Amino acid sequence: MGEAKGSVWKDFIAGGFGGICAVVSGHPLDTIKVRLQTMPAPAPGQAPMFKGTWDCAVKTVRHEGFRGLYKGMAAPITGVSPIFALSFFGFGVGKEMVASMKSDKNAKLSLLELFAAGGFSGILTTVIMAPGERIKCLLQVQKGDGEKKYNGPVDCAKKLYREGGIRSIYRGTVLTLCRDIPASGMYFASYEGIKNLLTPAGQDPSKLSIGSVLFAGGMAGIFNWSVAIFPDVLKSRFQTAPPGKYSGVRDVFVDVLKTDGIRGMYKGFVPVMLRAFPANACCFLGYEAALKGLNYIVPPS
Repeated sequence: MGEAKGSVWKDFIAGGFGGICAVVSGHPLDTIKVRLQTMPAPAPGQAPMFKGTWDCAVKTVRHEGFRGLYKGMAAPITGVSPIFALSFFGFGVGKEMVASMKSDKNAKLSLLELFAAGGFSGILTTVIMAPGERIKCLLQVQKGDGEKKYNGPVDCAKKLYREGGIRSIYRGTVLTLCRDIPASGMYFASYEGIKNLLTPAGQDPSKLSIGSVLFAGGMAGIFNWSVAIFPDVLKSRFQTAPPGKYSGVRDVFVDVLKTDGIRGMYKGFVPVMLRAFPANACCFLGYEAALKGLNYIVPPS
């Protein structure tokens, strides 16, 4: 465990770099996902605002240019480095906590134990993730035509605070926890599990090729969002709804079922999955590259 403890600070730095790589590569599809999840239900006989992922992308670019796909990116970029840094740091700490409960401190962790360690990281990141997600979603659902309510993440945060104090900024925290604890567990457990499967017997997983890291990271993103999409839809609806529309999680759930049926719980599924593989492949590649750089500068003890 000595090496693991000494590497936690490296996880923190490398995780932050990996997170920036993930946001830059995946934000356009995240914008499309949020717009699909939060578009109003069409009136009887009328077509929906967007017919699907491609239609949403085309209409966004047509009315707002390519910059429209990157709306709200300042918020996750600003918050993503500490969020991912905390996530990878939390996973490192979680692994130490789980390992400390085992009789053999140096024994390899099982997938279930890796899942528990990953879930712990989801608790840490919610402190930053919840307000960042609230601001990001509000900016993403603003359309290019018409008067804008918010002129950027800072302006959005100020207005939310004036409207309802710190509680308004942290609106949706419970749903963020419901999404991130199981999703983070799946994220890290699947990444480590796939890396182990791709590693030849007797070799070190840290020596895997770039292609193998990209594949493991991309698949981790797919597994992550297969768990996260359901609570993410509820979170996006709750965080972008006018004040007073929903009194709690149950109200959002009932409203989504009433207006869109069970399919409404999976709105944005296509852009989420299209984004999940490349964004998380880039994230883990950035993480592994930064970690190798840090290990070169400060060799493990």
